[in-house]
Amino acid sequence: MESQRFKKIMGLSLPIMGGMVSQNVTNLVDIFFVKNLGSAALAAVGLGGFAAFVSISLVLGVSTGVQAIAARRKGEGEFTKLAQPLNTGLLIALVSGIALAVPLFILVPHFYPYLNSDPEVIDLGSSYLQIRLLGIVFVGLNFSFRGYWNGINLSKLYMGTLVFMHLINIFLNYALIFGNFGFPQLGLDGAAWGTSISFACGTLVYLSLGMRHARHAGFLRIWPSWDQIKQMLTLSLPSGVQQLFFSSGLLAFFWIVGLVGTTELAAANILTNVMLVAILPAMGLGLAAASLVGQALGRQDAEDARLWAWDVVKVGILIIGTIGLPMWAVPDWVLLPFAPGPEAMAASRLPLRITGAYIALDSVGLVLMNALLGAGASKQVMAVSLSLQWILFLPLALLAVSLLGAGFTTLWVMQGTYRLFQAIVFIVIWERGSWASIKL
Repeated sequence: MESQRFKKIMGLSLPIMGGMVSQNVTNLVDIFFVKNLGSAALAAVGLGGFAAFVSISLVLGVSTGVQAIAARRKGEGEFTKLAQPLNTGLLIALVSGIALAVPLFILVPHFYPYLNSDPEVIDLGSSYLQIRLLGIVFVGLNFSFRGYWNGINLSKLYMGTLVFMHLINIFLNYALIFGNFGFPQLGLDGAAWGTSISFACGTLVYLSLGMRHARHAGFLRIWPSWDQIKQMLTLSLPSGVQQLFFSSGLLAFFWIVGLVGTTELAAANILTNVMLVAILPAMGLGLAAASLVGQALGRQDAEDARLWAWDVVKVGILIIGTIGLPMWAVPDWVLLPFAPGPEAMAASRLPLRITGAYIALDSVGLVLMNALLGAGASKQVMAVSLSLQWILFLPLALLAVSLLGAGFTTLWVMQGTYRLFQAIVFIVIWERGSWASIKL
């Protein structure tokens, strides 16, 4: 790889990687503070957090559409209308966020008992999830801004915003969970309020950045046409559906793990969040690849687009492979800050080592998946992700538990196997090159 290309990848992806890692810090902060409340509270945070992610998944797909179109327009040199996809994404995120948040808030007490049979987990988790749902609109708006900054190579702009949001979240967690600094002692609900309020604060900062750095490109000045809204929905909806079913699949996996036991469910929550922190740099690199691919296609250079994706894959293997080393070498050091007790630590140790062994290969699939999204192949990505997770992995996992009495480690191995197979499928699709003919 040429040094110039490596510098461009790192210059674009480092702020994104930092942002992606910090994104999951929100959940880890909740885990760190809530672990003192016991395994039931920790399990409730796990289920509630992923249920919240499921709830906002459709809205998050807007980020993919905004980034793909903005990157393509940048490659074409359309600088005076560069913020048009951002305006469209913000409108869609606002309307859809409100339309989702209200009914879901009302329905939580009715569907949450189906996620877990433990009465204490149900009681704690229902209230936690309802408060998290109040932040859906802000999350959708924030991700629209993220897609735009990534698409035009200004990813560094949102790093400071994320740090600000996390500092607010950490302070409010400490204040509201335990009643410090004169705040009310809200327990688990305090963690949810801290997260939702931090999202709202982030939106205010993003709006300020938009007025400062995107006003000249049409930010909040170009009203989207119906054709532009339809184009955005055509790109975003498959990505949103893919994220919806992926996150629903994680929730279904948590439900299957819950059949094994509450300690195992707490371990699954710890491991999933640790794994997401480790793999998020690969997702950040994938978003960088999406921008580089989209801009190359805007210049009508499909071969350069193909090479950009593979260059990013090489960087991803190096970085994620390094991150995976302590997972299998010193797993207890990784788990110690988050495990509520020796039982959860014991249940998490071997699965974490397994994760460290395969996580570098998983990063290949994540980079190429995002490269395909940057090319506009959101329907193809959706088809692969849904079929492998819902038709192959989850039914086999349920059968393994219900018929064969499989334990948590077996389920974790099955999940890793499905992820590696998905990476192989994305490699084949990328090399076939049909994505290069997609018009945006």
